[in-house]
Amino acid sequence: MNTLRLAELTTEDAERAVTASPLVLLPAGAFEQHGPGLPLSTDLVRADRIAELVAAELDGRALLGPSLPVGVSPHHLAFAGTVSLTTTTFAAVVREYVESLHRHGWRKILVVNGHGGNNASLSTVAQDLLVTHPDLGFAWTPLTPLASDVVADMDVSEVHGHSGEAETAQLRRLAPELVHEKRLVPGTTRRAELDSLGTLSRQAAITFPVTYDRLSRNGVLGDPRRAAAGHGKSLVDAIVARIAGFAEEWLAS
Repeated sequence: MNTLRLAELTTEDAERAVTASPLVLLPAGAFEQHGPGLPLSTDLVRADRIAELVAAELDGRALLGPSLPVGVSPHHLAFAGTVSLTTTTFAAVVREYVESLHRHGWRKILVVNGHGGNNASLSTVAQDLLVTHPDLGFAWTPLTPLASDVVADMDVSEVHGHSGEAETAQLRRLAPELVHEKRLVPGTTRRAELDSLGTLSRQAAITFPVTYDRLSRNGVLGDPRRAAAGHGKSLVDAIVARIAGFAEEWLAS
């Protein structure tokens, strides 16, 4: 895979890349617990590897910009190793990345976001940029929600999500060397295991954040052992195809 990374270019190369590669992909993740079997960098690893695959599909018309390795993760701070930014700090970092790229001529920026805790800040930045940089196209995308149809066909637990079947399957596909297979254990798998606040937080249409230690003793939602070998490929293929398809249309517009 010959992916164009801005970090590996010289400043002269970068000047030419503004025209040749008009779309910049920014991988965004988190530095937070992912249960006993997955690393703290899980969200960034998924975002970075997915962005690489998308860039390869776009055949030189997109390049990988600097990553956002730490995200908004206060809900995971009860678990060792988690590092979190405030929403305002994360938004400011995104905005300043974008303003730097905009200064040099890029007008299409897509954040490939591996962490749901970043969503609210990304939405805020996107709205603000409509006013402050009207000539800029700024978009962001989640990963797993793009392949919700694939997840629906998996044998997932009643409660699933963080470090569960779908996320583990993706990391097995993208970075199997980082998965501690013998340490994969189920977390909360049934709604009956949640307390009252945990149950309220899982309502589909109402946002009610709670800390993850209210949801799971080990930080896992679902049973990562149930992720079959083919699930990771199906999930990754669907996510890459859908992001690349969006980018193709955007570049043609």
